[in-house]
Amino acid sequence: MTEEQDLAGRVIVVTGASRGIGYFTAIEAANRGAHVIAIARTVGGLEDLDDEIQAAGGSATLVPMDLMDGDAIDRMGRAIFERWGKLDALIGNAGMLGSITPVSHLDPKEVDKVFKLNVTANFRLIRSLEPLLKQSDAGRVLFVSSSSAYSCKPYWGLYAATKAALNAMAKSYAGEHANTPLNINVVNPGPTRTQMRAKAVPGENPDTLPHPREIAPKFVDLITPSYTENGQFIDLKNNGETSPL
Repeated sequence: MTEEQDLAGRVIVVTGASRGIGYFTAIEAANRGAHVIAIARTVGGLEDLDDEIQAAGGSATLVPMDLMDGDAIDRMGRAIFERWGKLDALIGNAGMLGSITPVSHLDPKEVDKVFKLNVTANFRLIRSLEPLLKQSDAGRVLFVSSSSAYSCKPYWGLYAATKAALNAMAKSYAGEHANTPLNINVVNPGPTRTQMRAKAVPGENPDTLPHPREIAPKFVDLITPSYTENGQFIDLKNNGETSPL
């Protein structure tokens, strides 16, 4: 099977699919033959995504949804079961930066909100979608993390803590499936030309950063049946170097 169709017949969920990395990863997966279930809150962005996927001959199902609504995630899981009976991959891309500020200055409500999206929502996705992923011959889960989980730079405490928690959860989850066809990995895209990056580093020249469409193929490579690593942190900033979570 060629790379161009290495996801033919496979069903893939992509969160945060209305813009940035999620948007272009969804397009790349569809171009390789996958049916993409695209999740985001922004309806307009999802409609643009659908137009682009259809124009290239691909197919997608749009799910306008707030991932902080756990019951909505459960309803989506049931709908996937009723239509396809399986899921081949989950790309947990949706995330929130939160304030770059001293830890003591963080607002408790913001802390709860960022943890709920960056960590709890991914747990709810695991909980709802694992039975479907087990029905795949090569189920794949890929969470989008950050080097902040390890660097824990001053003022980045909230974002760093959520990504460290996500990595820890993914490590445990990967270990639970060490002897199954389901593989779980984490990827660090590195600095990328996204709205989140612009908010985090406002003085940076975005033209010096790779565009999300440039790294999307690397993301999709990590959820193909031929990629069999499990429990790895894949650092695209360092040429795809892998290390155990």
